Amino acid sequence: MQTTMIGGRGKRRRKMAPILGLLLLFCLSAAAAAFAWWSSQPNRNHEKPDYMAQSHPIMNKGDWTGDYALGDGEGLWIPLPLAKELIGDGVRYESETESVILTSDTSVLHFKTGKLSATLNAKPFNMSFGAKKTEDGTLYLPFAPLQQLFGLTAVTDASTGIVTLTQPGVAIQKGEVPADGKGAKLRSGAGKSNPIVEDLLAGQRVVVWGEEAGWYRVQSAAGYLGYASKRDIALIGIEETASGAITEQGEPYVPWKVTGKRINLTWDAIYNVMPDPAKIGDWSGVNVVSPSWFSLTDGQGNIHSKADAAYSAWARNKGMQVWAMFGNSFEPDITHEALSSYESRNLMIRQLIAYARTFRVQGFNLDFENVYTKDKDNLIQFVRELTPIMHEQGLSVSIDVTPKSNSEMWSAYLDRGRLAAAVDYLILMAYDEHWATSPVSGSVASLPWTENAITKILKEDGVAPEQLILGIPFYTRVWTEKTDDKGKVEVSSKAIGMDAAQQSVKDNKLTPAFSEETGQHYVEFKANGVLQRIWLEDETSVQARVQLIKKYKLAGAASWNRAFASNGIWSVLDKALQSYP
Repeated sequence: MQTTMIGGRGKRRRKMAPILGLLLLFCLSAAAAAFAWWSSQPNRNHEKPDYMAQSHPIMNKGDWTGDYALGDGEGLWIPLPLAKELIGDGVRYESETESVILTSDTSVLHFKTGKLSATLNAKPFNMSFGAKKTEDGTLYLPFAPLQQLFGLTAVTDASTGIVTLTQPGVAIQKGEVPADGKGAKLRSGAGKSNPIVEDLLAGQRVVVWGEEAGWYRVQSAAGYLGYASKRDIALIGIEETASGAITEQGEPYVPWKVTGKRINLTWDAIYNVMPDPAKIGDWSGVNVVSPSWFSLTDGQGNIHSKADAAYSAWARNKGMQVWAMFGNSFEPDITHEALSSYESRNLMIRQLIAYARTFRVQGFNLDFENVYTKDKDNLIQFVRELTPIMHEQGLSVSIDVTPKSNSEMWSAYLDRGRLAAAVDYLILMAYDEHWATSPVSGSVASLPWTENAITKILKEDGVAPEQLILGIPFYTRVWTEKTDDKGKVEVSSKAIGMDAAQQSVKDNKLTPAFSEETGQHYVEFKANGVLQRIWLEDETSVQARVQLIKKYKLAGAASWNRAFASNGIWSVLDKALQSYP
């Protein structure tokens, strides 16, 4: 009896199983359909963006910078790190003296935290708002000078408090919610499942910063950032923000005003005795002379002068500009100290201005060598502070740079691209491929090595060809190679000028051979049983270097130095340099 009943229930279960399966399948299908319908519906929830946790979030190029401003309108401040990010080398802060230095192409503004007194291009200047620190130690800069010097603009929305920064020369895509539509939703992400940040009304203008999966990344007039469907936004054109500082006036400074002429500069190394101009001779074609007159003497920025008014007058009467050389005496420690503070840098600049007026020079050539790599930024800061003030005085600024190498004290401290942005000319000292104490003998500047030095700076550092002057050697080295009993070669050298090299060729009755490897003439001979080798600098090598100047459309040539030159080389250089093409 019980067995029969159990068997009956088992049969009923087997009959119900397909029904239950169909019912479960129906429920799952219904749930999936309901979920699909639900997920297809737009999210109607509104969400407050994270950046609204504090007042005055700062937006730039369609992104939140992660920073907040203080104040608004004319009394707006932004954090120092953000200002440096936006402007780069134009913003400098020196914590020891709490000095802020803003440098543009035309202006140098210096002020201290909490002070309204300032200097603009070394002249007294009163500010409406100074820099200030918050309790957490963050330094905030007043926005007004950033706007005046660099052309930045800031708009603070009255309702949201969002601050939108705009940099000069930026193309901005404008958009509009169609006036005949129902408006649009600004969402936190690219998809309608994301919550709403702001309801955009029909006819409202927006800025479109990008596109993602059928959605525009936009910023509303209130400053909110988010995404709007492409169907809901019409593109209405591109506007470009104004470029340049709002205080700039007049024509930009032009460092070289001799139309149709390449620069033909020669350095005049002045050591102990000032040369008598009447005995110098004719430098045919030279249009710029750079006498080594000024040198750094201590870490406070004091400068020693060997300048001579009679020499300057003689050069000007010959039609030459005088770009006086200012060097660091190859002293890395005093260079570090002098470059490290605004006060010492400013002292150097004030002295140079006074010297320029006294000796009526037309420019300065900076020769800072044997410098610590840690002073790379300090050197850039110095020339950024120097150049605008020199331009205001009508003076040009050039700086000497070595070919790129791994040498810390002679190359690594030079950021050639940033220096080029701060001066009028870079002069490439394309010599000393094999230097005085080189362990092997060789050319002072072989042609392939010289060309490689040029192309590296143009390509790797982005220096404009018209900003680069090629330094060429008027000297060579007589290499002496002695072999000891063990077969080891000891190498020594002596620098000599062109005339001395030719006299050696003549005295030893040598016939120079052209070296395809170096692009120069070469001689070797024995003196007292010891091998002597000379890679000659002569008409051939000078003309070949000028061809590189023409090939790469450089600004001109600079020769080191006039005392090494032969009488005839001036006309050779002038003819090759000033002929076109």
